[in-house]
Amino acid sequence: MSTHQAAASNATNRKDKHPPGLYVLFFTEMWERFSYYGMRAMLVLYLTTALISGGLGFSESTALTVYGIFTGACYFTPLLGGYLSDKYLGRRLAVTIGGICIAIGNFALFMDQTTTMLYTGLAFIIIGNGFFKPNVSTLVGDLYPKGDRRVDSAYTIFYMGINVGSLFAPLVCGYLAEQLFKIPMADTILYGYKYAFLASGIGMIIGQIIFNTLAPKYLGDIGKAPVRSKNDQKTAAVKTPLTPLEKQRTKVILIVTCFVIFFWAGFEQAGGLLTLYTNQFVDKTIFGFEIPTSWFQSINPLFIIILAPIVSALWLKLARSKRGDLSFGVKMGLGMVLLGVGYMVLLVAVMQTGSDPNSVISQAHIMFIVGTYFFHTLGELFLSPVGLSIVNKISPVKLTSLLMGVWLSSTGIANILGSQFASNIKTLGYFNVFAIIGAAAIVLGLVLMMLSKKLSSMAQVSEL
Repeated sequence: MSTHQAAASNATNRKDKHPPGLYVLFFTEMWERFSYYGMRAMLVLYLTTALISGGLGFSESTALTVYGIFTGACYFTPLLGGYLSDKYLGRRLAVTIGGICIAIGNFALFMDQTTTMLYTGLAFIIIGNGFFKPNVSTLVGDLYPKGDRRVDSAYTIFYMGINVGSLFAPLVCGYLAEQLFKIPMADTILYGYKYAFLASGIGMIIGQIIFNTLAPKYLGDIGKAPVRSKNDQKTAAVKTPLTPLEKQRTKVILIVTCFVIFFWAGFEQAGGLLTLYTNQFVDKTIFGFEIPTSWFQSINPLFIIILAPIVSALWLKLARSKRGDLSFGVKMGLGMVLLGVGYMVLLVAVMQTGSDPNSVISQAHIMFIVGTYFFHTLGELFLSPVGLSIVNKISPVKLTSLLMGVWLSSTGIANILGSQFASNIKTLGYFNVFAIIGAAAIVLGLVLMMLSKKLSSMAQVSEL
């Protein structure tokens, strides 16, 4: 190889490499997700466990309502946090403020076993998530020039950080609460939930140390200053009315978002209703070892890591085939159907166990809950990335941020609606609740598939 060829090759390799700042953000996000999912995995168990056993003694209905409002609020505050960082704070400072608030929230949950500290801690976590979540994700894109072909790959790497943190958080926090600090007593068992919250807080502190130590070196000035969009070009774009096509595409996004609310309302039962069912009705013993209930929250990120490359390869193969790729409506509709199938699997388990935790007929095999999470994860991979892609691709330029905010907020609405429905578990029973959620998901998925051609025509896309 000539000297010129070698130099050209090295330049190409440098262009293909990601900046070190990406990996700073990877580990920052990984530890934040460790903090969030570690706390979330324990929350409903902590709320429903008796006071004498280390919990707060809430009823299942109250616990599910608190859980739904908390998780829902975590998806609304990023709208405000993103606005404040853009206008006044800058993204770097917002990430730091968010991380500190999240850590304080977890430490509040650790310090005192009272409802006052519960609501104080959850409030700090909600506020912190609003500052942290939208800004750390945006910083990833800020690392690259506009149009850089490495951006998709960068977000894939960043997304893996989310799932690595989500995978290990329930394992670590569940072990602390349900194994290491579990103390058998005369008439009960004392669980160490507060130590799980302590671990979540420490995880957030580790992420902040990584971010604030390495960001000055590897991010430079990126994200320091607030974003001020006052240039004439953007102002003119804002004042320009939407074209007929842009109006149609906006309608498509809003229609799809309505369907997606029902998907997330069923999917997000993982940390609430499915956790309660697993805790009370599933045989969690394997080779003499009882698996902590919270560990089951790691199944979803594990399946994502395993299945994401397979689903990605499937879409690529279909796109290259003579038949062509599936439309976005069909993909997302299939995702909803798969969510419903997961609940159908649980119906078989409930027929075996019954719905009364005080008189369990027989415990369900562990593979029922594993199978449910498998179908739910597959449904997530069919629906969520495709939805994000369609919002990004067809949104009118001046409404992109707003419509993306609407899309993300749909998960917040779904959490609140889902928790309100699940809080009727005492009245309806597990069989009826699972049957209603599963049937609704399948029916709405089929409706979305039937509307797919119309939606593609309105958006003027054939394959996305």
